[in-house]
Amino acid sequence: MSSLVLQSDFGLDDGAVSAMYGVAVGVDPALRIHDVTHNIPPYDIWEGSYRLAQVLSYWPEGTVFVSVVDPGVGSDRLSVVARTTTGHYVVTPDNGTLTHIEDIFGITALREIDETRHRRPGSEESCTFHGRDIYAFTGARLAAGVASFEEVGRELPLEDMVRLPLTAPGIADGTVHGIIDTLDVRYGSLWTSIPRPLFGELGVADGDQVMVRVLHHDTVVHAAQLTYARSFAAVEIGESLLYVNSLDRMAIAINRGHYARAFSLGTGASWHVTLEPVR
Repeated sequence: MSSLVLQSDFGLDDGAVSAMYGVAVGVDPALRIHDVTHNIPPYDIWEGSYRLAQVLSYWPEGTVFVSVVDPGVGSDRLSVVARTTTGHYVVTPDNGTLTHIEDIFGITALREIDETRHRRPGSEESCTFHGRDIYAFTGARLAAGVASFEEVGRELPLEDMVRLPLTAPGIADGTVHGIIDTLDVRYGSLWTSIPRPLFGELGVADGDQVMVRVLHHDTVVHAAQLTYARSFAAVEIGESLLYVNSLDRMAIAINRGHYARAFSLGTGASWHVTLEPVR
């Protein structure tokens, strides 16, 4: 039996998440059920995509994830299960939620959930809570070994999978560039898509100064000269820094402050960032 890990934008203010747990336990009371988060901002598929990629590799091979950020529930969007190159499974609507997992880890196969066979009994007329009726139910059956990946439904061409727009990080003329993927939510740090090894090609040493520019829709909306530091404690309280985050990517923060709020900065494909050594 594998673990079942749930994610949604449902919050914890009502019984939606508990209902998903109940459906899963109904499949097998011995299931181990855990959570990524249920505080994805409502309808924010990008954030749901990133948070899955943030945690995927820390779970054992065979773990089944269910992610429900589904503004198109009840429409003609497909319900799918993806198998990743890391040996994990993700049950989700095919609406872009798999974008970051494919980009960072890779996906080896995609199957459409046959909703005539894989849904909670008695839910056939329900069209607004697929997280409970289809995704939690199917995910639990996979995790419990009641159904195999091959039994989920027909295989889909990977090229047909819905993807969110991504801009690959790169380097040119002594500057690295990427996007602001997300925030370290509680602390407001900007987590970029720039991997540490790519930044390392600039030859910046600990304590050096780096010019940071943030662009929104190709317009510079923020620029600052920051210290490249190994930890927050390396700079004074209230001072900003560039550092390597827990995902081995470059990030920007204020020591004991909230960088995104301080400078009114956002996240996603339209928020670009460049890093250039100050010589």
